[in-house]
Amino acid sequence: MDVLIHLFVGLHIIGIASLLGGFLTQMKAMGDGTARFGPPMLHGALTMLITGVALVGLNQADDNEVNNLKIGIKMAVLVVILGLVYLKRDEERVDKAMFGAVGALTTANIFIAVLWT
Repeated sequence: MDVLIHLFVGLHIIGIASLLGGFLTQMKAMGDGTARFGPPMLHGALTMLITGVALVGLNQADDNEVNNLKIGIKMAVLVVILGLVYLKRDEERVDKAMFGAVGALTTANIFIAVLWT
C-alpha cells in the first residue's frame, strides 16, 4: 500500500508542478495583460484533484490518520482554482487579477499542505 500511496504523491506533485509552472511561465505575459490559462494548467488542476481524492482514500484504507479539516480546505481552494481555470480556458486573455489569484491560491494550497501538520 505504501508504494501506491507514494506513487499518487508523485503524481500529485506533477499536477502541482504543471499548474504552478503554467502560471510562472506566463508571469511576463500577465504583466503585459496577455496571459491565458493553458491546457497544462487545467490538466494540472484536474490531476491534483483526482490524485488528492485518491490519496485520502488510500490513506484511510491503510488506517492512517487524515486531517479532514485540512483536506477540506485544500479541496475548497482547489475547486476554486479549477473553476476559474476551466471557465476561462478558451479566452485569449485573462484579467491580471484573476490570473494572479490562481497563482496565489496555488501557492497557498502548497503552503497549507507543507506547513499544516
